[in-house]
Amino acid sequence: MYAVVFEEFGGPEVLTVREVPEPQAEAGQVRIKVHAAGVNPLDYKIRRGYMQGMFDVTFPATPGLEVAGVVDQAGEGAGFAVGDEVVGWSASGAYAEYAIVGNVTLKPAGVSWEQAVGVPVAGETAQRVLDLLGVKSGETILIHGAAGAVGSVATQLAVAAGLTVIGTASPRNHDFVRSLGATPVEYGDGLVDRVRAAAPQGVDAAFDTAGKGGLKESIELIGGAERIVTIADFGAAELGVHVSPAGTATPEEVRAALDAQLALVAEGKLSVRIAGTFGLAEAGKAQEISEGGHAEGKLIVRP
Repeated sequence: MYAVVFEEFGGPEVLTVREVPEPQAEAGQVRIKVHAAGVNPLDYKIRRGYMQGMFDVTFPATPGLEVAGVVDQAGEGAGFAVGDEVVGWSASGAYAEYAIVGNVTLKPAGVSWEQAVGVPVAGETAQRVLDLLGVKSGETILIHGAAGAVGSVATQLAVAAGLTVIGTASPRNHDFVRSLGATPVEYGDGLVDRVRAAAPQGVDAAFDTAGKGGLKESIELIGGAERIVTIADFGAAELGVHVSPAGTATPEEVRAALDAQLALVAEGKLSVRIAGTFGLAEAGKAQEISEGGHAEGKLIVRP
């Protein structure tokens, strides 16, 4: 099979497409024919070597956490059958024609591969942070980066939960943020005044998905750092802001949340904005866009 492989840490140029042996499903494992793989910022951080100690790499390595496809090999006790359409997390790297999968669930009929594969990481992250913030119906939340992959999912989940959402975004994305049910505001100088004008009732909590500033303004708006969480600004602890890079939920809890979010997608109540689809040979370009921090939605690799 063909897969994207890297054998040293570095920039996008270390990614190559190579013919490698197909992985084989052992007892309790499932192998899938990959139809879509999600690109996440964690992918380039692993490729750069930034995540050693948390996500150790053994070379040669294939990138990719999120994966969706059709089961074509099921080991004894795997819990899935050949032909099942599944989505979740890869155990062998997702940028490949075939992958061994880890924590996955059935993809609802009618949900596209691109929409399905865009849910696992963004959905888990968004719901985790909303839970950490303890937000409830009737409150107002400020979401930084509301047009991005995680931010747009968080916005939709918050709106569905009965919250008023103020979302920072560049002007070109304001109509998109409005379409999610949120009030867009431009980030940058004057943010505090713009948010106060958009939410005269005040702001109860803030979720930073972008890591591009706004935490000091959030503290001023809320009156403290207790109900602010970032997933992207690793200098936030100096401000007393909680950083949440990963969750602690059990695989069963994560899968149950994914099931619920996929059901919302199937019902038309949740959608993932697709920023671009790339072939295996273009995986380096997809990661370069992700690393630049300007992807307007989800980046997908399709073998």
